[in-house]
Amino acid sequence: MARANTIFESAHKGDFDLITSKLKEDPSLLTKQDENSRLLLHWCSVGGNVKLATHLVELGSPIDPTDDTDTTPLILASSAGHVEIVVLLLEKGANVNHQSCEGHSALQYAASKGWLEICNKLIEHKANVNISDKRGATPLHRAASKGHLEIVRFLIESTNKLNVNARDVYGSTPLHLACEEDRQDVAKLLVQNGGDLETKNRDGVTPLELCTMHLKKALEIIKSKIQ
Repeated sequence: MARANTIFESAHKGDFDLITSKLKEDPSLLTKQDENSRLLLHWCSVGGNVKLATHLVELGSPIDPTDDTDTTPLILASSAGHVEIVVLLLEKGANVNHQSCEGHSALQYAASKGWLEICNKLIEHKANVNISDKRGATPLHRAASKGHLEIVRFLIESTNKLNVNARDVYGSTPLHLACEEDRQDVAKLLVQNGGDLETKNRDGVTPLELCTMHLKKALEIIKSKIQ
């Protein structure tokens, strides 16, 4: 978090009057960076004040500035769950598929946090549903691991391009992760939509081998009905 008593902390808190006053005194503050290379728009996007974010954009703030981890305001707003700011940035042309230095995108964060409306807005603006980070994890991996059933269902239904059996650097599919974390409803939904029970990860383990006995039986029944 930004240090206390700085203009960046004020942007994070959404202090509209103070920020607008400071910018009138010194317009260069609009593009001033803090010690982490973040601008006012970064901190406003984390804090969630859409009035202030709109004002900063109208004054000409860069839409996609990157901090020292290559993270943009859109990624921060998506992670924090601020729908209105996400919409504002997207409508102003923010790069929906920008990735941080670790390969994390706005959609990956939204899927991981369970922000369904934000996932919807991002995909409406052509977010890559199969985008992967440096560990090979896709938004579906993230949502499946966390047990976000609505997000998993949305990703499946939003496009016919979703790779349900995408593998991360460990060879694990979203189904592996759902089974390992005992996300039963997610695992069932994945199998119903093509999740492969026999895919082996890098250690030679299948999703079924990661299941509790109860989940294993349930998934085998679902698979038998599909075949």
